[in-house]
Amino acid sequence: MNEDRLPVSLLDALAAHGNTRPFRAHTILISEGDAGDSLYIVVSGRLRAYASSEDGRDVVLAEHGPGEYVGELSLDGLARSASVKTLQPTTCCVVPGSQLRGFLAEQPDFALHLSQKLTRMVRRLTDQVKSLALQDVYGRMVRVLMELSDPAGAERVVREKLTQQDIADRVGSSREMVNRVLKDLTTGGYVSVRDGRYVIQRKLPAAR
Repeated sequence: MNEDRLPVSLLDALAAHGNTRPFRAHTILISEGDAGDSLYIVVSGRLRAYASSEDGRDVVLAEHGPGEYVGELSLDGLARSASVKTLQPTTCCVVPGSQLRGFLAEQPDFALHLSQKLTRMVRRLTDQVKSLALQDVYGRMVRVLMELSDPAGAERVVREKLTQQDIADRVGSSREMVNRVLKDLTTGGYVSVRDGRYVIQRKLPAAR
C-alpha cells in the first residue's frame, strides 16, 4: 500500500477546489527556484521530482503516481525547492495555494496526512543523503534496485523499465559507472534483463 496516496474521500474533496488539466509527456510543471504555491494531484500518469546541478546533472528525488500530490512545500511561501516534470501524458488536478490553505483549515484529516507524508519524505531524503555520503556507487545501486523491486518467487523484479541513465540519476553517478557495475553483476549471474526490466536473480553481494 502506498501511504502517500490520498484516501478517495480526501482526494475528491480536495479536487473540488482545483481544476483538472492534461499535460504532455516531459512537461515541466514546477521549476526549482521559481515562485508558486499550487498543489498538483496526479489523476493519471506519472511525475518525477528532481534537483539539478549547475553543470546540468539531475538527481531524482521521487516519483509520483495516481492519488499522490506534489508542491506542498510551497506552503512556507519560499521558492520551489525542486523541479517536477511529467514522465508520460499526465492529468493533474491543480489546486491554488489560497484554496489549499483554506482546505487545510477545514479538513484536519488532510493536515494529518500531509504531516505524515512530510515525515516520510524527510526520512527518505535522510537515507538518500546518508547513502550518497557513506556508500560507494555500487552500494547506492544495490539500495535503489532493492527499493524499486518486488519479490517474484526466488527473484526480485524491478517495477519500472529503467535505463542506465535513470539509475545514474537516482544514485548520483555517471551512466558509464552504472554500466560497469551492471556489466559485472550480469556477468556474475546476479542481474539480468527480462521484458525490459532488471531482474535480481540472487542476493546481491554486500560489496564489490
